[in-house]
Amino acid sequence: QVQLVESGGGLVQAGGSLRLSCAASGRTFSSYAMGWFRQAPGKEREFVAHINRSGGRAYYADSVKGRFTISRDNVKNTVYLQMNSLKPEDTAVYYCAATLSWIATAQAGEYGYWGQGTQVTVSS
Repeated sequence: QVQLVESGGGLVQAGGSLRLSCAASGRTFSSYAMGWFRQAPGKEREFVAHINRSGGRAYYADSVKGRFTISRDNVKNTVYLQMNSLKPEDTAVYYCAATLSWIATAQAGEYGYWGQGTQVTVSS
């Protein structure tokens, strides 16, 4: 099993940046591919980004491509989400999640482990 704890959320003006972190417990962090999802009030949880086990491949939702970067440090057992050029529509609770799937997936159901979430609010 893996336990995930997000941090780094907050309030930022449009055009600003934030870096989210997700710390994982356990010795098998590198066994999991990792993802970031977000959920805005009244909306379904949506995929943001995915990174494979080694950190060598990542893919993104179209809505964040070119603005967000996912990365991981398998020594520190941490996955990051660097968010630049933030927009008010990026406002949401952001969750990191872990999957044992070998297929890069945007499906929340494929991720078996979730953090508690961190709030990101972007003001206009």
